[in-house]
Amino acid sequence: MGTGTLEARRQAVISPKISGLITSVLVDQGDRVDAGQELLRLDDEDLRRQVEVSESNLAAARAGVDRQIADRQRSEAVLAQARIDYRRVEDLVARSSASSFELDKATEALRVAEADLSRAEAALIETEKQVIAAEKTLEYHVARLGDTVVTAPFDGLIVRRDRDPGSIVMPGSLVLTLIATDELWISAWVDETEMDRLRPGQPARVVFRAQPNQSYVGEVARLGREADRETREFLVDVWVRELPANWAVGQRAEAYIEVARKQDVTLLPAHLVSRRDGQPGAWVASGGKAQWRAITLGLRGHEVVEVVDGLAAGDAIIFVAGAKATPLAPGKRVTIR
Repeated sequence: MGTGTLEARRQAVISPKISGLITSVLVDQGDRVDAGQELLRLDDEDLRRQVEVSESNLAAARAGVDRQIADRQRSEAVLAQARIDYRRVEDLVARSSASSFELDKATEALRVAEADLSRAEAALIETEKQVIAAEKTLEYHVARLGDTVVTAPFDGLIVRRDRDPGSIVMPGSLVLTLIATDELWISAWVDETEMDRLRPGQPARVVFRAQPNQSYVGEVARLGREADRETREFLVDVWVRELPANWAVGQRAEAYIEVARKQDVTLLPAHLVSRRDGQPGAWVASGGKAQWRAITLGLRGHEVVEVVDGLAAGDAIIFVAGAKATPLAPGKRVTIR
């Protein structure tokens, strides 16, 4: 047996990624939500303006690319004509039909045309980089605008709400707490001496303190791998297969784990076991008189224990009922009704 609290395997603190003013909280404590469902919104007016400015800057950058492409095409045409002129003058000089001065002018024009084309290509590359930068800036501002809407990361239940519209929040500020309800378990502290008998998958019963007379089906989900150095206990997570109508995360409960099972054994209600000097025993009616008999116990359950030795099926067990009843003593006469 271990005592612990009801916990959710998956739990998320819902918080915005950016700072801002909460304009609306769309869910409340106790609401079930689906993955991707909107939970809260932040004021987005400034971010929308930044997106609009970024879109304008991107459009201007793309227009600049178109202009630089046109400049490059013009430079390519001028260079092509300069090459034609150079070859023509060069041919005329070879035939002594043109002077070296004309060849020098054609050579200079060719070099200027080549330089203009190089400058146009460099300007085009620079403008294309400006487009990339403008696209990245727009993506950044669009992402920040998207961060003004906070959605549920998984299906679950809102168990806590800490902020309302009008609150200023920072990244990491607790607004809502969301848990997944598909796996809720009791994180129970169990004495380390029981460690060798525990295995994942063992059946268990969970008794909540709010309903001490009702038990719920459970199963060992996992075993802790670190014991408390003061209490010498370690955590055992017991998956609760069914829950009461009203429950709360952090609720206290006892988990009773079945580590063994026997058939055809002598059982005794646990509350009828008494002790003398640490020895377990029970009061038995024998020959019309009370007799205390030492017994040896085997498996222990929540309500019954196994009697290995000392009692037999059919023995009449005596117990004192009521606070004002006379305590039992060896040899005291008793009447079986």
